[in-house]
Amino acid sequence: MRIAVTGSIATDHLMAFPGRFVEQLLPDQLEHISLSFLVDSLEVRRGGVAANIAYGLGVLGLDPVLVGAVGPDFAEYEVWLKEHGVDTSGVRVSAGHQTARFMCMTDQDANQIAAFYAGAMAEAAEIDLRGVIAQGGPLDLVLVSPNDPAAMVHHTDECRALGIPFAADPSQQLARLSREEVRGLVEGARWLFTNEYESALLRERAEWSAEDVLERVGTWVTTLGSKGVRIERQGAAVLTVEAVPDVPAEDPTGVGDAFRSGFLAAVSWGLPLETAAQLGCAMAALVLRAVGSQAYEVEPAGLLATVRAVYGPEAQQSLAGVLRSLGGAA
Repeated sequence: MRIAVTGSIATDHLMAFPGRFVEQLLPDQLEHISLSFLVDSLEVRRGGVAANIAYGLGVLGLDPVLVGAVGPDFAEYEVWLKEHGVDTSGVRVSAGHQTARFMCMTDQDANQIAAFYAGAMAEAAEIDLRGVIAQGGPLDLVLVSPNDPAAMVHHTDECRALGIPFAADPSQQLARLSREEVRGLVEGARWLFTNEYESALLRERAEWSAEDVLERVGTWVTTLGSKGVRIERQGAAVLTVEAVPDVPAEDPTGVGDAFRSGFLAAVSWGLPLETAAQLGCAMAALVLRAVGSQAYEVEPAGLLATVRAVYGPEAQQSLAGVLRSLGGAA
């Protein structure tokens, strides 16, 4: 399966605050917030939702096509992605803007305060999927992840016009999308990805009930943090898969992206939804243990050991064959 991952490509600036944000907020002064946090550490990492997901697919042995806009400062990052199995032929290099920046501060309760500078991402709507297809061949699935809103709308419309199945992952951009934009991004999606908060926000923005959403998508996948993942399809029983327990939480950045890469990899291999969610959760645990959303490597034997310990030998066996080609998964 040839998967195109559209969305943000960015550099992450990750900071750790040793206290709790909630302790710094005065209830009677919320209209006049002026805060500065002294952080203990700063990590500069490669990131961006689309790049994170493409990286995860690449290290799982797929050949994902990354589609997004970057600045002239992307050269070193591009080499890194290519070394980890990502096709960057769908990346547009801006002449006038730098690659996007994600600045995030995490407190000791894993709460986050973040800001995002779009930079070159503002030009992503100028990328045409037809050009990606002409250069590399047909696409079996397009994931539309957080990006410049015009680009998200454009790529979704292109998928419909070209008859390409697409997955909707509006996540962080839900806060700035209109009702019609949210509806347009979701309608007809083969897969819809949200986290628990985003599932409620999506319904509120679209003015749809959960039943309305399920009428319009093939499968709705909702990550639930430490509670795992919920998978819903119209007319089918809800499927819930537990998360990998007792994972040392070094940094939550990119955990959802890693889940998506594991889930979509398993789907591309034709594995059942439950197995796809189990691999997604195992991948998420790898990222949670690391600082930075691409600071992990997939070691098949270790990944399979996690799957066996949490989900049992049958789940391990389902994945062993497809992971064997990565080495060490016998």
